[in-house]
Amino acid sequence: MIQPLTVIDMHTGGEPLRIVTGGYPDLPTGTILEKRAHVRDNLDHLRKILMFEPRGHFDMYGALLVEPDLPGADIAVLFMHNEGYSTMCGHAIIALGRYAIDEGLVEAREPVTTVNIECPCGLVVASVDVKDGRTGSVSFDSVPAFLFAQNRQIAVPGFGTVDADISYGGAYYTLADAGQFGLEFGRDSVRAFADAASALTKEVRRRVPLAHPDHDDLAFLYGSILTDGGNGADGKPSRNICVFADAQVDRSPTGSGVTARLAAMHAKGEADTADTRLFESIIGSRFTGMVVRKTKCGPHDAVIVRVSGRAHYSGRAEYIVEEDDQLGGGFLVR
Repeated sequence: MIQPLTVIDMHTGGEPLRIVTGGYPDLPTGTILEKRAHVRDNLDHLRKILMFEPRGHFDMYGALLVEPDLPGADIAVLFMHNEGYSTMCGHAIIALGRYAIDEGLVEAREPVTTVNIECPCGLVVASVDVKDGRTGSVSFDSVPAFLFAQNRQIAVPGFGTVDADISYGGAYYTLADAGQFGLEFGRDSVRAFADAASALTKEVRRRVPLAHPDHDDLAFLYGSILTDGGNGADGKPSRNICVFADAQVDRSPTGSGVTARLAAMHAKGEADTADTRLFESIIGSRFTGMVVRKTKCGPHDAVIVRVSGRAHYSGRAEYIVEEDDQLGGGFLVR
């Protein structure tokens, strides 16, 4: 039997987050990207136990807290999903902001407590509302985000040529209007959106080489976001669906996806600094976002984006694997 794995489960806008609280071995010292590589290469069986069935499911998401390396970081985190390990996750940051204060990792200060969270993409600053000792809404300021490629014409088998942007919000996403695939929110199935987004991701990965000025490990396409074509202005939410990793569907509006969308909007003159925009997920949950300031990321004109949302607790658990359980290591049926 493995050592029992203990977790606290949360969700942000319906998107799950399984926070590991015990059972992982100590990790070697090093940068967070080196820790990410070590977990990927040596401890991936634990990800599968926690993310896959029978304890998880195809769309489960997880967070492993590790020792921070960056000066000023309160906590550091590795993100995990059905395919491996991400570099950024906004819905997880929103949940971890509450968790860090509630678990005493960061001292609560009213009315707002700052939690500095080291992610594989860099330092992300979360601001947590605190009232009468209770944590509430959370905002985070992103790492530098930028539009990498604009209006790329991508031939997608079965759908024709699609006009798409590629934008970075802590991870790279392809952004495209769902109408180009003949899809409409509220009418077509989640499976139809997931199939279209996955086909787009596959072709962009094949056709568009990515680069990031900070580290080669950041230069990969995480997924695709299909939108309703709106910009979230004037209190009218723009709906989107994010399909990432191995066709995993985000239930939330996607924090790093909102960051990438706003970076693209700003670069194209569709969103000004301090314009509040509203984004809605496939299940109707919402995040707000705004560009708070301009910056640079290597040669790229970049922005810092602030994303706000709510996270809630859903449970605590301890997981084991019996020695004679041939399925105990985890499996997926989809």
